[in-house]
Amino acid sequence: MTDTRTAKPNPSNGPEPPERLVSEVEALGQRMAAVRKHIGRVIFGQHDVIDQTLITLLTGGHALLVGYPGLGKTLLVDTLGTVLGLEDRRVQFTPDLMPPDILGSEVLEESDSGQRSFRFIKGPIFGQLLIADEINRASPRTQSALLQAMQEYKVSVAGKDHDLPKPFHVLATQNPLELEGTYPLPEAQLDRFLLQIDVSYPDEEAEKKLLFATTGTADAKPEQVLTAEDLIAAQRLVRSVPVGDAVVDAILKLVRSGRPDEAGDPNIRKHLAWGPGPRASQALMLATRARALLQGRFAPSIDDVVTLAPPVLRHRMALTFSARADGITVDTIIARLCAPLG
Repeated sequence: MTDTRTAKPNPSNGPEPPERLVSEVEALGQRMAAVRKHIGRVIFGQHDVIDQTLITLLTGGHALLVGYPGLGKTLLVDTLGTVLGLEDRRVQFTPDLMPPDILGSEVLEESDSGQRSFRFIKGPIFGQLLIADEINRASPRTQSALLQAMQEYKVSVAGKDHDLPKPFHVLATQNPLELEGTYPLPEAQLDRFLLQIDVSYPDEEAEKKLLFATTGTADAKPEQVLTAEDLIAAQRLVRSVPVGDAVVDAILKLVRSGRPDEAGDPNIRKHLAWGPGPRASQALMLATRARALLQGRFAPSIDDVVTLAPPVLRHRMALTFSARADGITVDTIIARLCAPLG
């Protein structure tokens, strides 16, 4: 994902002047602080989850939020739609959900003159922010219906392509696989998600605030801070952020060392069934840029790489049966891979 705009020094066709880029980064940092503030009125605690979700949107990607029911995953996505000014749609995934229920379908209509023609009726996927609620409760056939949309930003129905609106993001929620009535997502679809964001239980202080806020007479309502056009501009800015050679080398070293045939540590190699592909490197490159912008910094650091390694890699790696039997987790392997980076 090399940005060709950074390859030419010509001001008319090259990178923006550093002064302008710095001012835009500072302005975006202030606006994202306001976004965080308004989200915090509804979502208590979960700061890492909020930041990782915002990073996903700033990169133009999709996120998979994994956690037990009742942790506010759907509420977070719904709040983001309001605060960011996006047209959001929600689909509750169930075992009997079919692909046309998501994509849309063609219906046969007859005019007053008796002439018949087909008309395409758009499904809920034609929104800027799609909430795919409990995606792992739908059948694999329905899950796969999202693949083309997430990768190509269009859908094909009856042999015709239909472009999706811009921006377009899928924020899917998923319950852990040990719960009854769930279906594992195929690896090809998992790889389409920029980040897998694990949503844990809130800490005691956040849960205390939650009790008072949700059991009183008035509920806090989020307010719009950005527009869709603002988000698109921020996504362009993310791709303009320079990345130092040290950060690029750290990304490559981390991702490549997570592959069984390239892992330098034999203790890691024997536990891996398969590892992350080039899309993981691309995701880390974009995500580190977005995290820097989110914090008002001009360029990403190796600390960004280490922090974002778990959500980028955990759904792009698989352990051997013996590793799982020994109680080793993917996050344990990722921590070992990150250790040499400091």
